[in-house]
Amino acid sequence: MALLDFNEKTIQLPPKKSYLCQPKVRFYFFCQMKNTTVRLVVILGIFAITGIVVVQTYWMLRAWDLKEKQLDQSIQIALQNTAQKLAARKKVTLPDNTVKQVSSDYYFVNINDEIDANWLEYYLRTEFMQLQIGLDFEYAIYDCNTDKMMYGNYIKAESNTEKIKRTKNLPKYSKFTYYFAVHLPTRTTYLVTSLQLWIVFSGILLVVVLFLGYAMVVILQQKRLSELQKDFINNMTHEFKTPIATIQIAANVLEQNPQIQQDPRLWQYTKIIAEQNARLNSQTEKVLQVARMDKHGIKLQKERFDIHTVIQQVSESMNIRAGSEAPIQLHLHTNKPIILADKHHFTNILYNLIDNSLKYCNTTPHIHISTQNHKKGVLLQIEDNGIGIEKKYWKQIFSKFFRVPTGDIHNVKGFGLGLYYVAEVCRAHHWKIQVDSNHSQEGSIFKIFLG
Repeated sequence: MALLDFNEKTIQLPPKKSYLCQPKVRFYFFCQMKNTTVRLVVILGIFAITGIVVVQTYWMLRAWDLKEKQLDQSIQIALQNTAQKLAARKKVTLPDNTVKQVSSDYYFVNINDEIDANWLEYYLRTEFMQLQIGLDFEYAIYDCNTDKMMYGNYIKAESNTEKIKRTKNLPKYSKFTYYFAVHLPTRTTYLVTSLQLWIVFSGILLVVVLFLGYAMVVILQQKRLSELQKDFINNMTHEFKTPIATIQIAANVLEQNPQIQQDPRLWQYTKIIAEQNARLNSQTEKVLQVARMDKHGIKLQKERFDIHTVIQQVSESMNIRAGSEAPIQLHLHTNKPIILADKHHFTNILYNLIDNSLKYCNTTPHIHISTQNHKKGVLLQIEDNGIGIEKKYWKQIFSKFFRVPTGDIHNVKGFGLGLYYVAEVCRAHHWKIQVDSNHSQEGSIFKIFLG
C-alpha cells in the first residue's frame, strides 16, 4: 500500500497492479490461434510455391524429352534415307541394323560397300534440308585399308561467319566394315533454342516465385515488428494506469484541502493537475480501447434500446463542456428509435463525434443532432460549425492514427484514434458512415445510417 500525507492525514492508495503479469487466458488462446493461422498460411504458401516449381519443372522436362525424341527420329530417318540412296547407287542390300546411335550426337551408318564422299555429302545435305533439321553436322568415312576414320567435311545449317571447330578424331565402330559416321556438335544448342519460349516463361515464373518468397519473408518481418509495436503500446498504456490513478487520488485530496482552496495560485495548480490527468487518462483509455479492439475484435453485446434516450443523456453530459451559451440542439424525428445494437459502443460513438465537434471549433460551438427515417432504418446526423475537413481527407480520417495535416500548428492534441474507433464500430454493426464538409468555417456533417 502506498501512503500520502496531507495535513497530518494519512490516505491509503490502492495497491499497484502489475498489468503485465496478470494472466489473460483469452489473450493467450487468441495469440495461439493467430500464430497457428500465420504458420498455416506460411506452410500453405511454401507448398504452393514448391508445387508451382515442381509442375513447371516437370512440364519443362517433358517438353525437352518430346523435342529430343522428335529430333532423334528425324535424324534417324535422314540417315536411313541417305543409306538407302547410297545402296541404290551401288545396287547393294542394306543390313537390318543400318543406323546405330552410340551417343546423343554421334551416329554410325552401315552400308556394306565402299562409300563415295561426294554423293554422301550431297544426300546428307538434301535429307537434312527436306526434314528441316537445322543442325550443323560433320561426317567421316571409315577406310578399312588404313583402319582410320577419314574426315569428310563440316556442313553448317546456316551461312554465317562463326569459326568452325572441326572434330578431326572421330571414333570408330568395330562391328561395321563399310560405314560412315555423323557428328552433330550443335545438337544441345539447337534443342535449347527450339525451347526458347518455354525457357523464357520458366524464367519469368522463377522471378515471380522468388518475389513471392521474398514478399512472404518481408510480410513475416513486418508482422513481427507490428506485433512488437502493439505489445509495447499496450503494455506502456497499461503501466500508465497506476500512476494516473495515483495522481487522480492525490489531486482529489488536494482539492479538498482547505488551505489549498484558500490559496488561488495553489488552487489553480491543483485544477491544472486534475484536468491534465483526466486528459491523460482519456487518451490512455482510447489507446487501450483500440489495442483491445485490434487484438480481440469488437465484441458486440446487442440489445434493444431507444437511441433518443441515449442521445439525450449524452447531450446533457456534453452540454457541460459546450457551455450554457450554445447547448447541443436535438432534432429527433424518427418514429423508429428502437434499434438492436451494442448500447455501450453506440454511446461511445456519440461521445467521440461530439468531442471532435467541440475540439475543432474556433468560435462558439453549435452542434445539431438529428434523427430521421431512412429506407433501411434510421439516419443519425451530427452537424457542427467547426473548422471543417477538406474533401481529399474524407476517406483518410477514419484510418488509425491519421490526423488532418495542419502544418506546424497543433492546437488540438490527440492520437487520431477517435474516428477510427467510430468507423470500426459502424463496420461491426454493418452501418454506413460518411462525412460532408466544406472546410470554410461551415463545419462538418457526420451521417450514420443505422440499419
